[in-house]
Amino acid sequence: MFVLNGLNPCIAHMKSFFCAIISLCMLPVCVSAQKIIIATDGVAIAYQPDAGKQLQQIYLGKKLSDSASYRNINASLDPAYATGGATYLNEPALQVKHADGNMSLVLNYVSYETKNESPNVVLTDIKLKDPAYPFYVTLHYKAYKTQNIIETWTTISHTEKADVVLNRYASAFINIKSPQNYLTHFYGEYNYEMQMHKFQLPPGIFSIQSKLGVRTACNYNPSFLVSPNNDATETSGEVFAGSLAYSGNFDIQFESLQLNIDMGNSLKIIPGINAYASSYSLKPNENFDTPHFIFTYSVAGEGQISRNFHNWAINYGIWNGHQKRQTLLNNWEATYFNFNQDTLVNLFDGAKKLGVDMFLLDDGWFANKYPRNDSRAGLGDWEANKKKLPGGIGYLVKEATAKGLNFGIWIEPEMVNPKSELYEKHPEWILKAPNRPEHLYRTQLVLDLTNPVVQDYVFGVIDNLMKESPAISYMKWDCNRSMDNAYSPYLGKNQDAMYVRYAAGYYKVLDRIRAKYPKLDMMLCASGGGRVEYGALKYFQEFWPSDNTYPEDRIKIQWGYSYFYPALTVCAHVTAAGSEPLKYKLDVAMSCKLGFDVMVKKMSEREIALSHTVTDNYRRLQDVINYGELYRLVSPYKTNFASLMYVDNAKRKAVVFAYNLESLEADTYPELKLNGLDPNKKYKVTEINLNTGARPQFRENGQVFSGETLMEQGLKWYLKSAKTSSVLELEEI
Repeated sequence: MFVLNGLNPCIAHMKSFFCAIISLCMLPVCVSAQKIIIATDGVAIAYQPDAGKQLQQIYLGKKLSDSASYRNINASLDPAYATGGATYLNEPALQVKHADGNMSLVLNYVSYETKNESPNVVLTDIKLKDPAYPFYVTLHYKAYKTQNIIETWTTISHTEKADVVLNRYASAFINIKSPQNYLTHFYGEYNYEMQMHKFQLPPGIFSIQSKLGVRTACNYNPSFLVSPNNDATETSGEVFAGSLAYSGNFDIQFESLQLNIDMGNSLKIIPGINAYASSYSLKPNENFDTPHFIFTYSVAGEGQISRNFHNWAINYGIWNGHQKRQTLLNNWEATYFNFNQDTLVNLFDGAKKLGVDMFLLDDGWFANKYPRNDSRAGLGDWEANKKKLPGGIGYLVKEATAKGLNFGIWIEPEMVNPKSELYEKHPEWILKAPNRPEHLYRTQLVLDLTNPVVQDYVFGVIDNLMKESPAISYMKWDCNRSMDNAYSPYLGKNQDAMYVRYAAGYYKVLDRIRAKYPKLDMMLCASGGGRVEYGALKYFQEFWPSDNTYPEDRIKIQWGYSYFYPALTVCAHVTAAGSEPLKYKLDVAMSCKLGFDVMVKKMSEREIALSHTVTDNYRRLQDVINYGELYRLVSPYKTNFASLMYVDNAKRKAVVFAYNLESLEADTYPELKLNGLDPNKKYKVTEINLNTGARPQFRENGQVFSGETLMEQGLKWYLKSAKTSSVLELEEI
């Protein structure tokens, strides 16, 4: 476990020991001070004020049996929330300039309080104050007992005579006592999101950060895993993992200290808003809340970390987590911008043949003066194109409903083309720097969501569509560029916190949408996975992980997302991309949230029948795939194969997915040991997702095995050819 800081002896004859420590500039813990323990059923973090009233972190790790067990065994500095400008000389969590220009900050412990928000959720607030200034910080900790997740954030306020400038303001400050730490983070680019990288942190500072403004998770996802002392595996080892819930610029710093005289060998993790171009002038009596940081800990390896996050996300982290997901057919790859009303209505029949729940109309349906016939025009003019859709969106919704389909629609409400009526009418609504050439990306610009009038406009895009067609059940919210040359005409000379105020404006719009349309399904999209984080996901049911739909690439992309995001949030569509067989594409998509983006009229009857079979299987097994526990079995990062499985909570059913990526002559086939089953139960194993009359690839199809056998001995790897796949259904008998 992580043992952090030390608890000083409390017996009288040890006073001389305390004096020796003080002489070495160590800060002894105040024996009479109350220990503050934030705990779930299995994880705990503990704090205690020292003799100088500085709050120290004394423990992080497995929950102990009682409060007396949490002892400070190292007389070293592990501050709960380090401040800059005073005596702390490393990277701080909070750095300010007071109203009088003083750049130093000291935070003394004042008090704490705990309350039960529900039988499963406990909130702890720890109050801190600068002894010389009316400057206040509250550290919030929300413990989710059964999920073993702790959510933390910080509230900053003051009553000084003028504004206080916040130059840095992290969400948390986590201390890990370990001489070596292994970091797993997730990087990428458009079409190659969420690639995994694991390495040992060297002494110094490593940072995961974004300055992209809106598509903030495009290059780095604000999620990570840290293994202290030894590299953890999927099933064993200590792991601390965290994810920052924020849709703006972020910075997660990892400061590795070696042989530090005050802090020894330790790792400081500092997640929060990126300080780049984000000095925030905090007015007297104003409260500033930092983004929430969600973390967990496990001694059972990386797999348990994922199951903790998935359980929390379904119950607390995403919108309507327990709502059944809709399978869909998207028209994008079938038509792109080239369609009309009749074309779309004819596609509804294809959706029925596939057996999906919904038809999703993608880009190209709007704008009249500058019709949206390509990406260069129309963005911002959100009225149905009269030439393409003379009956409007309402007609399409009516026709879809008549065929037993729900209807969804694509929007990109934060963006604008210069070739649009909106741009002509409101050039002051655009983020663009004065005295700089206009820089277009994907021929578009970003609207200024710091401006309340623009917030009203963006809300109105969704509100007007829903008023005109209340039966719309789904919206795909896209965001296809990042910020550059970013300047807000609304903020004028006060540009310092523009990025922060944009994110706040974005959340205000989403708050209004969810207050008025709580049942509307929404997909989070940003040229793929550019906005995948829990700050936005609390408003969305699901996300589009990547525009890359090549099945072999998707296996790795979806594998990376699985560490922090449950399967029901990860939209996976069957498309024309890739040379793999249709079955392979279906099996890859079914392991997440199944959808289609295909030309049904070009499919054979046999392909349509298989697609319908898989859609039915997904719907039948959705409770297992979407709400069961995930076990990653064979990693595509370590082999030419991949396998994962889901097990329902009662351990009565399971679904196993297996893929061959490439098959080389020198390949050694992997072990396929299952996990998460009840060793004392018997399971019938049946291969599914087969064409009518097709022979199972799994030669022991239909046989019964004990859970113990499946987990201890496993199954023989039975896929021998490249680009082959299989799905097994396990059912207790």
